[in-house]
Amino acid sequence: MTSAALGHSVTALIEVSADKAFAFMKDPLLLGRWSLGCMDTKPTEVEGVYIGTSLFDGGTGFFEIDADEKRMIIDFRLGDLEQRQPRISVRIIPADVCGLEKGTCYLTLDAWRSAGMDEARWERLCRAHEAEILLIKSQCERHFA
Repeated sequence: MTSAALGHSVTALIEVSADKAFAFMKDPLLLGRWSLGCMDTKPTEVEGVYIGTSLFDGGTGFFEIDADEKRMIIDFRLGDLEQRQPRISVRIIPADVCGLEKGTCYLTLDAWRSAGMDEARWERLCRAHEAEILLIKSQCERHFA
């Protein structure tokens, strides 16, 4: 497989500070407004684990958020109620690191393909992330306007 078939990355310039973007991305209830595969998120009976509904097939999925504020990295651990694996990551790059205008940042959404994921499912995930980065940008900027 080529590298494009193994991983996918999208980045947007967000018109809020890195701290605000990080706060937006680590909020599990706000995730339920932009993640096409995990809409309308709610807490489960397991502390720190949430459930959402896929707009694609109506199925439910479980996730937890592992947020490293010092490094501005968030891992979304996906799976079932008993076990979840890190599958999606977000990295937020502050303005001063890249020479951006103060009060802005870059936000990158990364995914990697698990060995059992078929081509159609992988293609759907990649296209979803391309739409989701636009939703994240719009909603994050409006949230802090």
